[in-house]
Amino acid sequence: MAKTIAQIKKEFEMAGREELSELFAAYADDSRAGVAGLIRQYQKKEEEFQKELARIEAMKVYEHRYGDLGLICGIDEAGRGPLAGPVVAGAVILPKDSRILYLNDSKKLSEKKREELFDVIMEQAIAVGVGIVGPARIDEINILQATYEAMRQAIGKLGVVPQILLNDAVTIPEVTIPQVPIIKGDAKSVSIAAASIIAKVTRDRMMRQYDELMPEYGFAAHKGYGSAAHIEAIQRYGASPIHRATFIKNFL
Repeated sequence: MAKTIAQIKKEFEMAGREELSELFAAYADDSRAGVAGLIRQYQKKEEEFQKELARIEAMKVYEHRYGDLGLICGIDEAGRGPLAGPVVAGAVILPKDSRILYLNDSKKLSEKKREELFDVIMEQAIAVGVGIVGPARIDEINILQATYEAMRQAIGKLGVVPQILLNDAVTIPEVTIPQVPIIKGDAKSVSIAAASIIAKVTRDRMMRQYDELMPEYGFAAHKGYGSAAHIEAIQRYGASPIHRATFIKNFL
């Protein structure tokens, strides 16, 4: 007696990736439209998986280039542009055989996907460091120097010393470890992409906490960036303790 479509569907759902090709072959001659649809559905998923594997492998070009040097650390930041909140830097050392899928520039990912990847990175990385520099310090030394300071903090919190740094676009002063600045590095290097996600998620979580303390500013929605609603709130309520005075002087 032929299996029902529901039974076949269950087989596909339970199958590991290496078993799918066997199922495709086993049911290739089944004339039922529902079975053909199942095969097309899972073939498409497999094609998308292979495409993502290839994309991730292409994002390891710098990791392969410098792999013989030892531990490679990706560095990136979040929060250079906002009117409020800290600038946060992430430093991430991934295993050489890392196959974390969907790593990308954090701005190209949904909030849900960033949160999912944050947990995967924290679980699989050899080391993760986070640096945070607040608004008062940003006002004191300017945003570029504050960004460098956050990056140095992140490197210092790794727990192990990397042999080379892959940085998103910048060369960090006062760091003795060799550095490779890569323009748009968060879209070209899995290490930098991972650091980008760590920095972005850490900062976004902080801004949601600030929103609970000061809901009138809407920090959870705009994360401190200069949206029309944010600027209106600054003009209505004045500066909060986490606003960057040097960034908002034209709005007061």
